[in-house]
Parts: sequence; structure tokens; C-alpha cells
Amino acid sequence: MQIGDLIRRAGRQFGAAPALIDGERVVTFAEFDELTDRLGTALLARGLAPGDRVAVLMPNGIDGVVVYYALAKSGLVRVPLNVRETPHEHAYKIEDSQARGLVHAGEAPAEVEIAIPADDLPALIAGAAPGPCDVRRDQDAPLRLAYTGGTTGRPKAVVLTTRSELAEVANFLVDLLPNLRPDSVMLHAAPITHGSGAFFLPHLVKGAANVIVPKFSPAAFLEAAQKHRATSTFVVPTMIAMLLEDPATAAASSSGALALERLCYGGAPIATTVLQRGIDVLGPVFAQLYGQAEAPLAITCLQPWEHTPERLTSAGKPYTFVEVDIRDAEGRSLGVDQVGEVLTRGPHTMDHYWRRPEATAETKEPDGWLHTGDIGRWDADGYLHLLDRRHDVIISGGFNVYPREVEDALLAHPAVVEAAVVGIPDEKWGERVTAAVVTRAEVGADEIRDFCAGRLAGFKRPRAVEIWPDLPTSPVGKSLRREVRDRMLSRKDA
Repeated sequence: MQIGDLIRRAGRQFGAAPALIDGERVVTFAEFDELTDRLGTALLARGLAPGDRVAVLMPNGIDGVVVYYALAKSGLVRVPLNVRETPHEHAYKIEDSQARGLVHAGEAPAEVEIAIPADDLPALIAGAAPGPCDVRRDQDAPLRLAYTGGTTGRPKAVVLTTRSELAEVANFLVDLLPNLRPDSVMLHAAPITHGSGAFFLPHLVKGAANVIVPKFSPAAFLEAAQKHRATSTFVVPTMIAMLLEDPATAAASSSGALALERLCYGGAPIATTVLQRGIDVLGPVFAQLYGQAEAPLAITCLQPWEHTPERLTSAGKPYTFVEVDIRDAEGRSLGVDQVGEVLTRGPHTMDHYWRRPEATAETKEPDGWLHTGDIGRWDADGYLHLLDRRHDVIISGGFNVYPREVEDALLAHPAVVEAAVVGIPDEKWGERVTAAVVTRAEVGADEIRDFCAGRLAGFKRPRAVEIWPDLPTSPVGKSLRREVRDRMLSRKDA
């Protein structure tokens, strides 16, 4: 089966029902099938060939979704770009993925062989030959590249296939959203380039509508949720905190104006106080997802009925078709309350890292087990508890921030000699990007923070910069981020 088969079947089964809603614009299931067919045909007519990578730089909206699934039908490989990142970051991913094509809103961040401005899409679609666009790709051939990264080196592209995409849909339908029906409504308030986009296909195949909010705010979320009677949504913890800060959320919930059955959240740590308050205000609708780019949104989940006070610090239990193990440094499986690295295996996991065989070998075992880099333990009831990350990735507002990248930007300032970047717990953002720097000249923290504005996306910039006389280092001179973080936390607790 191909992704296009799911879209065609939904078009036949649910025809005139709304598949996509964005403000006043509505696209039916039949129209979505036709739009993706025509655009897929048009992209191939422009000279792109199946297997080519096509970068997509589009804001939340119907057009971006049409592009994504036109690529799926035409055998092209999607490379989604986050609109919140800088042109420099976009250009790196375009170059690294060897993209031949780019569909973009606004200025193109890099030169590619075939660049298509978003404004040209209506004419391309209208001028394309009618009929199915049905390029069959091997189940294990690349379908999309999802960029991630680490604390060392440049971001890596995770290769996800048709097989992994279909398995992800199955995971959602079996465990997370088993009661989807044609009158269900998914509200996309988070970026479709990230976790929210994973909810599109499960809703599509069940005949449910997907409502898109171009940019999140509590007011926009609540307006759309009430107007369309949204039954499910995906948010990051920062968005939960912002919703709870708005009195309109409690008012809408208490009046019965909200129809939410599943408020799925993940992508960042969440304070238990925020989570408990959310349950108090919105009811038992919260479902936590633990996953990563290499195992998209599906390692473990904590169901709404499992959100009891003693379970709020847990990441839940494995999905039905997903294996999870905790192992020590020698690769031995560990038992209850023993701490080790979390590994996972399932058909939804990545095939490999794009053009990085050594990194693939380090991360994925020959038998399919995937090293997550996260440290955790099982409790006596089989719930996973995450304790830390083996790497120092910061998750702020649902986005991964890699300290090395931020440190490099800080060190570009002529007065900065050393830099260490860590994540400090924050009720709103999950983690707050915080920097400690050593300077060679008199310079203010605000100047250093402002210096990063042109070099880093907003969510990556340090929210606080502290100027220290020196940084703790290892015997080989490497800054010890953990010690920096511990000092900051001890000061906060004092």
C-alpha cells in the first residue's frame, strides 16, 4: 500500500465531506485527492523525478498539506523546513539533503535547480493534466527526511519510509485515537512540520476533518476549537501553559463549549503542576506521547485514564506494536528501578540517517533496536520513567535546541571567549535556554543575547546570558555543561 492509496480511498468514501479547514477555506476529501494528483503531476512535469528530494518551506495552512501529499503521490521525497528557523539553517538542510526542488513561501533561502514559489501553486494545479498521480515506491524507499541533530556535529536527516509512515498511522489508530469517526475533528494548532502533522493521516483515513490554525495563540486555539467542535489536538507543554494562563480557557471548558476528547502533548518536559492544573481545568483528556524523530511520536504513551497523581511523572507504557527495553552499558536488559538507556524497536522507526552510515551504525543495531540516547527506568507496573538524556539536547517550547549550535553563535561575538549552554526547567517553556559565558572585554549580557538574533531562530536564542569569570572544564578542557547547570539550579534553590 502507498500513501496515495489512503488518500484516494478517503476521496471515494467521504467525497463531499470537509477534509481540511483553514479559516473560511474548506477542501473536501474528493478535492484533496484531486489537488494532490494534479500537483504531483505538475511537479513531475517541471522536471523532478521520483526519488528527488524536495524541500518545503511553508507556514501552517492547506497549501502546505497539499504539497506534502502531492510529493507522496509523485514518488518525491519531502524535506520539511521549519519556518521558525533562519535562512542559514534552511540552506544547510537544502544542501545536505541534495534537494533538487524547493516549494517556498517568501524568499528562497538557497538556490536549487527547481524552485517553485507558493504563489505559483494555483496555476500549476490548474494547468496539470487530470487523472491519478500514482508513482509506486518501494515500501523501504525514502518517503521523507526529518532533520534532527545532536550536541556535536551538524543536524542529521532521519530517513522515514512508506513502511514507517503506515506503521505510525497504525500505532495512532490502535492505541492513541481508537475512537476516530467521521464526525471527529483534529485541530492543528502546532506546526504541521512537527508533531501535529503526524495526526493528519489517521484522521483522513477515518473521514475526520483536519482544522488548521495558521499561528497558535490561546484566543485562536479556543475560537477554532469551539467553532469546529474539535475532538482532538496536539500541543507542546508551552502551549498548555499559555492556554491555562488565559481565563477564557477555563470559561470555555466549564460552559461545555469545548468538545475535546484527546489533548495529546509531547515534545518537551512538562511540570507536573502545570499538567495537574490542565486536568483540573480541561478534564481527563490528556494523553502524553514519548517519541523522537527516529521513532516518530510512538515509543510510549500515557493514556488519559492513567493521568493519576502518582503517574504524572511517567512517560507511559509502550504502544501495542512497539518494543521498548532499558539496557546497561554492556547491552544487558535491566529490571524494575534499574537505570539505563532506553532502546526501542518497531516498523515505524527510521531506516537510516541520510548519508551518515557511521551515525546509523551507532544508533541502530543490526536487529533493529534503536538507541534513543535517553536514560530511564521501569517501575513495578511497567511504566517508563525518563530521568535524563544521554546527550544534552534542550527541548524548549516543543523544539529541539542543540547547545553546540548556540555556543557556536555565542563564540562568534568578538568579546566571548568561552560559552556553555544548558536547559533550565521552566513551567511555560519546558526548558529555558540559558548561557554562561566568559568574556575578554567589557560587554553586557543583553548585547550578547541580541548578537544571536541574526544567527539563530528565536526558540534557540538564550533567554538568559550570565557572564562568569570562568567555566568548569574537564581535564581535556571541555566545558562541563552538567556542572554549569547544577550551579545555576543550586543558586535558584538557595
